Amino acid sequence: MNRYLDLTDEVKNALETGKPVVALESTIISHGMPYPKNVETAVSVENVIRENGAVPATIAIIGGRLKVGLTPDQLEYFGKKGTAITKVSRRDIPMIVAKGQDGATTVAATMMIASMAGIQVFATGGIGGVHRGAETTMDISADLDEFVKTPVMVICAGAKAILDLNLTMEYLETKGIPVYCYKTDELPAFYTRKSGIKAPFRADSPEELAKIWNTKNDLGIQGGFIVANPIPEEFSMDPKRINAAIDQAIAEMNKLGIHGKETTPYLLDKVQKLTGGDSLESNIRLVLNNAALAAKIAASIR
Repeated sequence: MNRYLDLTDEVKNALETGKPVVALESTIISHGMPYPKNVETAVSVENVIRENGAVPATIAIIGGRLKVGLTPDQLEYFGKKGTAITKVSRRDIPMIVAKGQDGATTVAATMMIASMAGIQVFATGGIGGVHRGAETTMDISADLDEFVKTPVMVICAGAKAILDLNLTMEYLETKGIPVYCYKTDELPAFYTRKSGIKAPFRADSPEELAKIWNTKNDLGIQGGFIVANPIPEEFSMDPKRINAAIDQAIAEMNKLGIHGKETTPYLLDKVQKLTGGDSLESNIRLVLNNAALAAKIAASIR
């Protein structure tokens, strides 16, 4: 066990006894939603995982320690501090740990720490990807390359809709990263169920996904893979409305000169405001949906 890791008793006991565990990221708490909605959502997501037979392990860095599982007080701390907490990806972890600082883990960082702890399944909202205009900016999330290196299955609602989904899929294909779309032949687009992009692979049950994962491990194939789980129909947004909001948010972001790791938090917040909070509600619902599926998959992995 890595000497920088701190596991809660609940997570430690689950891993030692073979009980399914599902990792959760902390950036969605600090940078993805306003307080107190972020804390309420974090607690709800953990409850959904427990209701579906698994143990939640929200991952973060506090005082330079890699936390696998957060206490209610720590969740509250993260929610209140919000964007004042540093957003941490792979490259940032050594510095944050060495300096004894706090860090909110992105998909890439959460995958790394989950793998260190022996957790194979991770539920989130949407993964990072290739940003619009990346052909000139080269703005590509470190999340994508993490799937090549780290053996964690990530259940999401696809890549975030603020991204270039076609280029993201091309990048994933180039890197040999499999994407399994759950009960659909079309890639979900985060806020909406359809993107117009054909699903690379389809899977129709948690057991099927667990079997594919077990087989991958038996074959000695490195890395992880993506499970793209569409938002429930009743919470799916109108594509024209959400895309118009995203286009407006991107235009305003470009005028302000925002770039790098600040891009996603800015766009998500702006889109939420432009949709009168509807995008936030959809975001919450899709995360809960992903958590339930992740727990069922984790329970089926040997």
